[in-house]
Amino acid sequence: MAQPVRRKPAPPESAPPRPAEAAPPLDSSTFELRYRYSRARRNARIRHRQENRLARFRFYIVMTVLVAIAIAFIVGSWHTIQHVFGI
Repeated sequence: MAQPVRRKPAPPESAPPRPAEAAPPLDSSTFELRYRYSRARRNARIRHRQENRLARFRFYIVMTVLVAIAIAFIVGSWHTIQHVFGI
């Protein structure tokens, strides 16, 4: 026959929150460190965006130069082929 489920007693409630006047004093250096941290993250995010933009710009410049070199090579080769075979 099945045994009845035995429930454990509920754990004691945690202490009620302390009133505002009993809150521990806040350290002002903590605020300054947190501000510096968030400012550094914001600056890093901005710098990352700028570097991505510049990298994209460099990529398009390099691709344009490579395409120009490829076109010059093709035109030069075509001119040489026409001259050699008399086309």
